[in-house]
Amino acid sequence: MNISRRSFLMKSTFALAGTTLLSRQLFAMERKREVMGIQLYSIRDDMSKAPLPTLKLLAEMGYKNVEHANYVNRKFYGYGAKDFKRILNDLGLTMPSGHTVMGKQHWDAAKKDFTDEWKYTVEDAAIMGQKFVISPSLDGSMRKNYDDFMGYMNVFNKSGELCKKSGMKFGYHNHDFEFSEELNGHKLFDLILENTDPSLVAQQLDIGNMYHAGGMALDVMKKYPGRFELMHVKDEIKAATKGEMGGAYESTVLGKGIIPVKEIIDLGRKSGGTKYFIIEQESYQDITPLESVKQDLAVMKKWGY
Repeated sequence: MNISRRSFLMKSTFALAGTTLLSRQLFAMERKREVMGIQLYSIRDDMSKAPLPTLKLLAEMGYKNVEHANYVNRKFYGYGAKDFKRILNDLGLTMPSGHTVMGKQHWDAAKKDFTDEWKYTVEDAAIMGQKFVISPSLDGSMRKNYDDFMGYMNVFNKSGELCKKSGMKFGYHNHDFEFSEELNGHKLFDLILENTDPSLVAQQLDIGNMYHAGGMALDVMKKYPGRFELMHVKDEIKAATKGEMGGAYESTVLGKGIIPVKEIIDLGRKSGGTKYFIIEQESYQDITPLESVKQDLAVMKKWGY
């Protein structure tokens, strides 16, 4: 049966409109799955002195998600997992990720198993409803020789297996030494990425830390597309004195520094596999930490996050 040109054009227009609407709906759904939050180390002094009022202030600013940096003796900022979860829930906050350094004391090489201390870490993270248990550094003793380092990458994968049993993933967060130190001619960062199972071990890319050692987030993300489920969103300026990492730079309010932050986070969204965007600021120049993170949040919202 012949279809008139007018009928064909009308049907094509409706089809195109439907496709456009579907694309917008899919994009909106994808955006909805993204999580933006704050690393509580950004306001560490406030959290140390008055955790509950500080969390309330964050919620009032508009934050919905937090990432902890204080887990000691099975307590988050002085509260057990169930109590801290209740506190967050009452404020409309969730904690999808947290930082606890996994060290030598957490792995029993003779038994080839984790110590109770690390098992409790994972257990409490699960109680909190975390999706990720992230180790934010790697002790210097573990990166002195290639064999020991590679052995610990196996422990990373085993930690991923342990976390998986509770519906979570283990994760690693870079500083700067991963880009300045080498073993057998390979940068530590490359060894980590190439010897951890991405289905078990997530990578949280700190886009500011690496800058201290010449690492460039855009280059790293292009080299390892899809590998960075989480990101520490951070900007840097030249420091008047040694910065928070002892180098020539220190962090600042987003958009005021020398890092192309928006370009990086947009690439993370597009091809980096990034779903969790966590604001972190560690130096504040002439304003308070709480005012800094308030401004950071405003910038992220302006950028559409």
